[in-house]
Parts: sequence; C-alpha cells; structure tokens
Amino acid sequence: MDDLDGISVFVAVAEAGGLSAAGRRLGVTGSAVSQALRRLEERLGLTLFQRTTRSVRLTEAGERLYAVARSALDEFRGAVAAERELTGAPRGVLRLHASPAAESLLSGPFLAGFLREHPHVRLDLYLSDEPVDIVAEGYDAGIEIGEVIAQDMTAVAVSGDLRLAVVGAPSYFARRPPPEHPRDLVGHDCINWHPSADAPPYRWEFTEDGREFSVAVPSRVLCNDSSLNIRLACAGAGLAVVYEDQVRDELERGALVRVLEEYCEPFSGYYLYYPQRRHASAALRALIDYLRWSKRGRERGPGWNGAESDAGG
Repeated sequence: MDDLDGISVFVAVAEAGGLSAAGRRLGVTGSAVSQALRRLEERLGLTLFQRTTRSVRLTEAGERLYAVARSALDEFRGAVAAERELTGAPRGVLRLHASPAAESLLSGPFLAGFLREHPHVRLDLYLSDEPVDIVAEGYDAGIEIGEVIAQDMTAVAVSGDLRLAVVGAPSYFARRPPPEHPRDLVGHDCINWHPSADAPPYRWEFTEDGREFSVAVPSRVLCNDSSLNIRLACAGAGLAVVYEDQVRDELERGALVRVLEEYCEPFSGYYLYYPQRRHASAALRALIDYLRWSKRGRERGPGWNGAESDAGG
C-alpha cells in the first residue's frame, strides 16, 4: 500500500471514527485498515490516533495532518475524476442512501433511464430511515426530504412538494366514525411509524390556519415499514399516516379512504444531497445532470418523451 493509499486510509478512519467503519467505506477489512495505519505512522514518525478498545481519536498531530490531507485528497480525486470525464463516459459504482418512502421515485423511470443513459455506471442503493452520516459511511450522496438535510450539504431537488395523507379502510369506518379534527385521533386505533427500534413514535403533523402542530397518537401498531402500515390500514386495522403518493392507487380504487385532508398541507419534497466540500464523482455529476434534464422534461408536460439530449435544451 503506497503513501496515497495510506493517506486515504488515514482520512477514512478520521471521518468514520473507527477502523471497522473505515474498512466498510474502503471495501477492506478492519485488520487491513489497522495495518495500513500503523505503516503510515511508522513512515511519518508520528502518532496520528489515540486508540481504545471501542474507538479511535485524532491526536493533535493527527488533527493538523487531517486538515491538510482532507483538502489535498479532495483536490486530487477531483482532478482525477475530471480527467477521466474528459477521456470517457462516467463509470464506476455510485453509492446512494435513500429513504424507503422515496421508493416510488426510485423504482420509476428516473433511475432506470439514468442507467440506460450511462451503461458503465453501477448503482449501489441502500434504503433506510435511520439517520446516517453519508460521508462517514462512504456514500456518494443521499436522497431525503428537504427539511431533514443538514445545511452544509449541497441539495438538488428530485421531486415536487410532498403531502401527508391520513387513511383508513371502509371496513374500519364501518366500525368507527371518521375523525373530524386531528385531536380526535386520540380516540382511534392508529398504525404508527418510527425509523428504528429505539426511536420514538412519529408525532403526526398537521396545519390549521397557517399554524403547524403535531399530535401524539395512540399507537395500536408501531412499525418501521410504511408499506406494511399501508397493508394493515387496507385490512381495516386502523388509521395510518403516509405520503399521498404512496396510497394514490388504493385511494382511487376505494381500498382506502382519506380523512383530515384540509389539515395536511404540502411541504418540501425529496432532494439529492452530497457534501459541499467534496468533489462529486463523474458518476454523481452524471446523475445530477440527468436529474436536471429529466426535471425540465417533466415541466414541459406529459407530451415530452425524453427523446432530446440535455445539450439540446
């Protein structure tokens, strides 16, 4: 492993906060990371990390080196990516982390069209609602609703506004009267959501007369899978809150009935986001360009078929 590889390992460990996490990011074992780090420290004659059985922490020398190495490594990788882009089509693995609620966007024509347009790009897509540091975990970018994206990220709109829908099956409303106001939800069986096992239940959010408020509903069912919540609602188990787009078909065919619609205002939709301080890879830049091109096509209306190129405007 040469000096550049050693610096890459050093930066990965500093950002990931551990040897195993850095190994996952680099695609090698934690043992290989430890050996590369030890060789680098021996060559430099410096101790870069204070190690414990549970974590690693930068020494003062390590912090000074990291400040220089991170910037230099980004510039080097950006220059390499730019040269590769000049000499050929974007290629390589594009790692994305996305919210499962964005499944309708991801499984639609958008990503399929991008992959057809760029046959040398491979997609590694991980869906999870759990909060993640995309830098530390080695992702090129993430897809999430705008309101939860950190301000130090560059964000590109992927979708239009979103809207929540409170829904229940006709069989449920045959037993219980529909709620007329969000505060009535405390008397209903609610199928609720949380992003992970140790996260609190979601407080259902509403707007009334321009004022936003939330309701802590009683969770008859608590689950981290919104698709399962939808199926339970269709079976009459209770009321669920989901994104409007997720239940459009069920609403149209009458499998679900929407309530409290006047209290559910649109809000900022999905964004593709990535670190400002990093050069985007050629594959990520290609995805951003394709995203902007396809967005212009959607704005032109249903008659547009995507036949023209981005250069054609």
